[in-house]
Amino acid sequence: MKYNFNEIEAKWQEYWAKNQTFKAENHSDKPKFYVLDMFPYPSGAGLHVGHPLGYIASDIYARYKRHKGFNVLHPMGYDSFGLPAEQYAIQTGQHPAITTEANIKRYREQLDQIGFSFDWSREVRTSDPDFYRWTQWIFIQLFDSWYNKESDKAEPISSLTQKFEKEGNEAVQAACDENTPVFTAEQWHAFTSEEKEELLLKYRLTYLADTEVNWCPALGTVLANDEIVNGVSERGGHPVERKKMKQWNMRISAYAERLLQGLDKLDWPEPLKEIQRNWIGKSIGAQVTFDLKDYDETISVFTTRPDTIFGVSFMTLAPEHELVEKITTPAQKEAVDAYVKATAKRSERERMADVKTITGVFTGAYAEHPFTKEPVPVWIGDYVLAGYGTGAVMAVPCGDQRDHDFARHFNLPVPNIFEGVDTSEEAFADKENTVITNSMFLNGMDHKSATKRVIKALEEIGKGYGKINYRLRDAVFSRQRYWGEPFPVYYVNGMPRMIDEKHLPLQLPEVEKYLPTESGEPPLGNAAEWAWDTTKNEVVSNSLVDNEQVFPLELNTMPGWAGSSWYFNRYMDAGNSETFASQEALNYWKDVDLYIGGSEHATGHLLYSRFWQKFMFDRNWLPVDEYARKLINQGMILGTSAFVYRLPEQNVFVSKNLVAEREVQPIHVDVSMVNASDELDIEAFRSWRPEFAEADFELEDGKYVVGREVEKMSKSKYNVVNPDDICRQYGADTLRLYEMFLGPLEQAKPWNTAGISGVHNFLKKLWRLYFKGDEMIVTDEKASKENLKSLHKAIKKAEDDIENFSFNTTVSNFMICVNELSAQDCHSREVLEPLSVIIAPYAPHIAEELWAALGHDTSVAHAAFPEFKAEYLVEDTKNYPISFNGKMRFTLELPLDMSREEIEKTVLENEKTQAQLEGRTPEKVIVVPGKIVNIVG
Repeated sequence: MKYNFNEIEAKWQEYWAKNQTFKAENHSDKPKFYVLDMFPYPSGAGLHVGHPLGYIASDIYARYKRHKGFNVLHPMGYDSFGLPAEQYAIQTGQHPAITTEANIKRYREQLDQIGFSFDWSREVRTSDPDFYRWTQWIFIQLFDSWYNKESDKAEPISSLTQKFEKEGNEAVQAACDENTPVFTAEQWHAFTSEEKEELLLKYRLTYLADTEVNWCPALGTVLANDEIVNGVSERGGHPVERKKMKQWNMRISAYAERLLQGLDKLDWPEPLKEIQRNWIGKSIGAQVTFDLKDYDETISVFTTRPDTIFGVSFMTLAPEHELVEKITTPAQKEAVDAYVKATAKRSERERMADVKTITGVFTGAYAEHPFTKEPVPVWIGDYVLAGYGTGAVMAVPCGDQRDHDFARHFNLPVPNIFEGVDTSEEAFADKENTVITNSMFLNGMDHKSATKRVIKALEEIGKGYGKINYRLRDAVFSRQRYWGEPFPVYYVNGMPRMIDEKHLPLQLPEVEKYLPTESGEPPLGNAAEWAWDTTKNEVVSNSLVDNEQVFPLELNTMPGWAGSSWYFNRYMDAGNSETFASQEALNYWKDVDLYIGGSEHATGHLLYSRFWQKFMFDRNWLPVDEYARKLINQGMILGTSAFVYRLPEQNVFVSKNLVAEREVQPIHVDVSMVNASDELDIEAFRSWRPEFAEADFELEDGKYVVGREVEKMSKSKYNVVNPDDICRQYGADTLRLYEMFLGPLEQAKPWNTAGISGVHNFLKKLWRLYFKGDEMIVTDEKASKENLKSLHKAIKKAEDDIENFSFNTTVSNFMICVNELSAQDCHSREVLEPLSVIIAPYAPHIAEELWAALGHDTSVAHAAFPEFKAEYLVEDTKNYPISFNGKMRFTLELPLDMSREEIEKTVLENEKTQAQLEGRTPEKVIVVPGKIVNIVG
């Protein structure tokens, strides 16, 4: 029987789907194991060979755990809300739901043909109302919660209002806005309902506030920092500016310390954890207040070096700081306004990265030094960001490089408070040894002593206090898009109200166009029916809004990370219509045992999802406060790009080896037009794009040779390899083995289609152990010692490697084993049956076919993993090197239990020894049992 991989793979994929082979149960006596992949956004381009890398690794591990007797949950779904589908809708008018459905269908076909053991009965889609109903429910719970610093957890907002009613808020320890006023119980009772709601918004874990955002006018939406590259939108390359807008925010800052400490108990890559630590950015220092001269205002700053306060010679505010407009003098107004406008066009990331450009403007205002009472000029500069700390810094140019450069650039004073001390950047960073001199009351003090003294003095005069600060800012949660989760919010007199959870989901309305309205409202502003009737509890026409019974609904939608912040919990009980997941299912599965995905999600998905998990744990909806015990970041499969070389301003292309020192323009060319010898199909190239139809070519030996370079696999670089083509030509099992064989899972590695034939030949060699032509040649004869040794070496290596996620070395191990068994002419069932099981996680289709051919009527997926038996690897013979006068001439395999005398006798009688001696009698024979034999003389 021929190894017809296309037929075999189609057959078993159909079998798995029909029999739900990989369906996990929420009730099992088996131990549980939850394997999770970061679910994909279904783009129109489909998968390329780089995408399945992590999925193949997780699938191997999931299959292995099933063999080991675990009840394995290995689900898959789609992060199906997103900007690309909306942009396509804007261009074509096609509803994003239609585009998304078509893309999902394409992804599913590709995933199925690679043979993944997903439990498709638990599929989730973030754009499915049955899923986002629970995303909306979580949003409502966040709105109805506050963070109690005393209990160090989230609690219902009702417990906060009870405190207000009894004692006001002076004694309340809560995560809240900086500008929250202090009030008594009597004042609380006297507030109007609107005033109470405004105050509660300062405490809620999701709240409305005026926020500095990245606004992209061309896309008509707010962008997250990770959606901006080099100051423009990642999608489309459009300009982005900073703008203040009323937005929904998530109070993730309340969880900063817990998010930081929680990293210590996670088995996640250390570089990824370090990224999160830096993003959270814990700093210990002091909050200092500077009074403004001639204004009834103050500037608050946070500093990690309060001991340097006597080195302050100016202050710098972020251009967006709310005080800028208030304190700028008439003489400086034109310059300040122009600077603020120019800064708005630069993203925060761009401003942070630009350490060389020095810009700023004097406001004309002065602050007062809290100790010396000297005037301190107030400047604005774009190296200070509104969202970091307080948006203001006390500049100490003798101790901070950026402050120093700013002072020198604008000819500001640089007072030295470190006389006789090394003031290099390295020395200043050594906080334990820095000595302050030439100050009011800190002469000769080290950093620690001076810091304590300054904080104590600030507290005594009411101008500051010790504080722990975090770089982590509350997350903007609003997007001016159509294709996202609708907020379950309507507005009464401008104040947000939540739709009762029993009326969820609030589904997206139909709109005529997906652009913002002419008046600048988000796309939902185009909906004719987008108002909430509080009597009927349903969506009604906007024309019925009377602000008594019918009220306007929120026009923004949630960001893409809303659904991805909790989807892993929905998988545990995906079909439940009563709750997001039953307590029974949650208590059984608890958390993810193995999560595989990209490190690029470190500060987006992976941080926000930890925040939501901790919140839901606080409110007793989840049994654990971290959802993924172990995380592996898979590396990237790189593409080998092809280049042609065009002469400047000509339609002439020069072959690679003719370029030499000539000036040429490299142009990416589709790799499908290039053969294995790097030769370009010239006619295909001419047909590729109209501008190349009349192109001329300078050839070498009648051929055009392209250049090659390893780069990220991308459509824009035309170096994408389609897995469909690989599966069609070589089979899914070959693709799976080859992707693992390329190198360690965590490392980047280049794709080279030329190398795939070796892996495919291995599978054909494996097949020939079981079949010769149409005849199955597996026998029931007992396996030889060598057969069993080869098998058990492979079992042990496979088990050790999979447990250590060394998938590439397991493939090499399989190849060695099959080569050995082929050389031994092994066809024993005793060996070949367990061999089909250990190979099954990697090459499941061929393993299923071989398992069935061996007479089994159940799937190999649930066969027990073969038990390694060490006795088969115990050596009972030794291959002795036989030396003559210290020079090894041949080897001789002898039993290890032979005595010294028996070894000597056997060696001397051997015909090879006799040939070496040529009739001579040796002077002596040196025998070291188990090691060597040396014949002297």
